[in-house]
Amino acid sequence: MLLYYTKYNRKRSTLHDVFQVKNEERKTMPEKAISAKKKGFTMPHTFVILFVIIAIAVALTWIIPSGEYARVEDPVSGSTVVDATSFQYVEDVSVNPLSVPMMIVEAFVDNADLITLILLSGGAIYMLTAAGALQALVAVIVRRFSNRVEVFIPLLMLVFALICTTQGVNTFIGFAPITVMLALSLGLDSIVGVGIILLGGAVGFATGTLNVSTTLVAQKIAELPNYSGIGYRWVCFAVFYVVTCFWLVRYAKKIQKNPQLSPMYDLDQNSEFKSGSLDDFGHLDTRKTLCIVALVVALVIIVYGCIEKGWDFAEQSAVFLVLSVVVGLIAGFDLNKICTEFLKGTKKMLGASFIIMFARAIGSVLSAGMITDTIVHAMAEVLTGLPAALLGVGMLAANTLINVVLTSGSGQAAAVMPIMIPLSDLLGVTRQTCILSFNFGDGFCNYILPTSTALMGILSAGNVPYDRWMRFMWKLFLVWFVVGAGLVVIAQLMNYGPM
Repeated sequence: MLLYYTKYNRKRSTLHDVFQVKNEERKTMPEKAISAKKKGFTMPHTFVILFVIIAIAVALTWIIPSGEYARVEDPVSGSTVVDATSFQYVEDVSVNPLSVPMMIVEAFVDNADLITLILLSGGAIYMLTAAGALQALVAVIVRRFSNRVEVFIPLLMLVFALICTTQGVNTFIGFAPITVMLALSLGLDSIVGVGIILLGGAVGFATGTLNVSTTLVAQKIAELPNYSGIGYRWVCFAVFYVVTCFWLVRYAKKIQKNPQLSPMYDLDQNSEFKSGSLDDFGHLDTRKTLCIVALVVALVIIVYGCIEKGWDFAEQSAVFLVLSVVVGLIAGFDLNKICTEFLKGTKKMLGASFIIMFARAIGSVLSAGMITDTIVHAMAEVLTGLPAALLGVGMLAANTLINVVLTSGSGQAAAVMPIMIPLSDLLGVTRQTCILSFNFGDGFCNYILPTSTALMGILSAGNVPYDRWMRFMWKLFLVWFVVGAGLVVIAQLMNYGPM
């Protein structure tokens, strides 16, 4: 009996110790790891998400009737626009699911210039890291700004915001690894790194202050003077900039205080953009300084070429290709090492290239099923039933939804403005307010849509999965929409003009 009692107590003590150890382990586990164990759910890969969206798009071509507007040449702007009175249903053209693989391949071919830019910019940036130049530059910046993110983030965002008043945000896909490396070195996360580009660029592009592909196209269709109403658009720029900076700085400080709150916490621990301590980053010697100078010169050439010379992706790719070779030579690499490091960089961008391919295929499916015009027509019909006071906000909501199926800014202007302008005239909304609603709806939506080239390209270049980005972004998008709605209402109340 005594022997049994001793064994029982020994066993009970052992079990108690085991449970105590387990509890201690559990206390030291990050909350998200515990949550993941409980839920047992793994977020699908970005490719899986895109495949699901493609499947939904195919299904919609079987549900939504095919229709089209007639396209005519606008005598004022000279561009091809929609005849707002010409919509008609046509024979249904439902997309065969078996044709989807070919659409994906064709999307790859059609976007070869963009994919080339992604690959070559990846090679150039990797060459800079192989030379140790970026790490040394990061160390200098971190030593100066490690406790001043409230200065560092707004300054960088302002640069991208101002440039994107005339340029698309996809111009900066090659910059993403740099800003992510800076963010991680400041004790932040990859979301802050890509957010500096995406959110700053969103403010510049979506407010439409100087945008040629959206504002100017829309104003030509509306027969308004070029860049008229720019004063209020700069006010909108300032409002969105302040709101967005506040949101990102607040998030950054929260992550800096407790990194485990980041949706990217587990992935950032092993990020290729995360280095060791500042001592491991090295110092800016002559070779590394010259490499950074070469990078700055290349970026200035790209921005100047895009703004002044109308460069597209091909010219930007050529600059990055030259930059790769120049940096390699400055760093003292032999030709074999230059080739090896360059190929390592391009390989890291293959995922981003395939994401672009799948995202663009979604638009191809909708176009092949001829349902894009049907969706636009349905939106216009809904808007006619709104009271005049809410029509501007209704136009904002409609343009946001239309952007899901028609992501091109200039394409959306050509398809939507010929319908919205007569509608706004009929219901007493100024044409400038109508264009402002279009700018906000077309612009800000691009930063939550997996069909957006700029979003998916920059997220992929920064190694940020789409689902992790959306955990951060969905609330900010709602804030953007509310702020935009308020600015549209103010524009209507003050009779924003001319016309």
